[in-house]
Amino acid sequence: MKEKLPIRMTILLSFFIQAIGGWGVESIKQGENTSRVLTSYQVNKTTAVEGGDVYDCIGVNVQPAFDHPLLKDHKIQMEPSSLPLRSYTDFPSKNAVPQVQLPIIECPTGTIPILRNNRRYHMAEKTIDEVISKDVQQEVAGIEYRDELYGTRAKINVYEPMVKKNSKDISGATIQIHEGTELGRRDGIGAGSWVYPSYSGDSYARFHVYWVKDHGPPITTCVDHDCHAFVQVSQSVGLGGRIQPISIYNGPQYEIDVLIFKDPKTKNWWVAYGEKNTPIGYWPNSLFQYMKEKGEFALWGGFVKGPTASMDSPQMGSGHFASEGFGKASFMKNIQIVDKTNKLVSPNVNSAHPGGTNFSKYTTDGYGHNDDGLHIYYGGPGDFV
Repeated sequence: MKEKLPIRMTILLSFFIQAIGGWGVESIKQGENTSRVLTSYQVNKTTAVEGGDVYDCIGVNVQPAFDHPLLKDHKIQMEPSSLPLRSYTDFPSKNAVPQVQLPIIECPTGTIPILRNNRRYHMAEKTIDEVISKDVQQEVAGIEYRDELYGTRAKINVYEPMVKKNSKDISGATIQIHEGTELGRRDGIGAGSWVYPSYSGDSYARFHVYWVKDHGPPITTCVDHDCHAFVQVSQSVGLGGRIQPISIYNGPQYEIDVLIFKDPKTKNWWVAYGEKNTPIGYWPNSLFQYMKEKGEFALWGGFVKGPTASMDSPQMGSGHFASEGFGKASFMKNIQIVDKTNKLVSPNVNSAHPGGTNFSKYTTDGYGHNDDGLHIYYGGPGDFV
């Protein structure tokens, strides 16, 4: 990856900040049983994994998503009709990084794993006034992209940035797609790594998917199986689970390969991971008002958000500035988009704009193209100095 290229411009991030959405959940103690969401479901098997997480295996056809009013008569799609086609052959990078395996749960065929402890059964909704108020602060660093979008893929360098345990702040590294720029007229989806102590009950990096619904007040962000929206088909991937191993500053580096794409036939929005693009699940097209056909806005990078995220900021990425480069600063690489022909292609550099909101705390650097595709370094210490 290129380590030092001048930043072309600072992105206009007012929409980025709003698009992340507003969410609030009450804190929980490590290991506490929050399986109230499963009280009406038959649990086929319960599995404990390393670190203390507990997963319940429930029938794929009776998972929480099907309690959503819009999905009452939904017919589950067990696999994508097709995957986006690669338009090129991957070549070995001089900075080859091992892939992280997402948490694997051994659920019986016909069931899916749902995290019991460290999980919220209810997503509190925030009004628009609350989302944009001074009580919800945020900072971002990464790449803003505006174009027709039918999906996106990136390799995300995974760290565990420091977030104060007694705060309700979050530090995330994600890919996102949105449609719509007006308050009350937007949809968005995303996936990646979060450190969110007040949500998970710990300070581990965990893999989450999320849907941002802004169809008029309130703006709601639905995480994993919250809000009964995401339809999971994988019987082994544990959403909300701890990502291991993680990268070490000036040491071994690790990354996750994440793909979001629209099924060209069903128009459902899928999430897959890994070099083989293993499907995890999807958001049904019927949930969307403004992103039924395509997205128009992508975000690649890091963000911090919460009541003290600007005033008393968490770390972002590795907790080190982007100028430190490979092995020290967090990165995203092999960034691609899915075009209208269902092909993975390199983004148009004229539509991609790197930048951030507060360069005294978080920076971007090394933006460009090489064997790692479109890539960028980002992050910083926040107020952990």
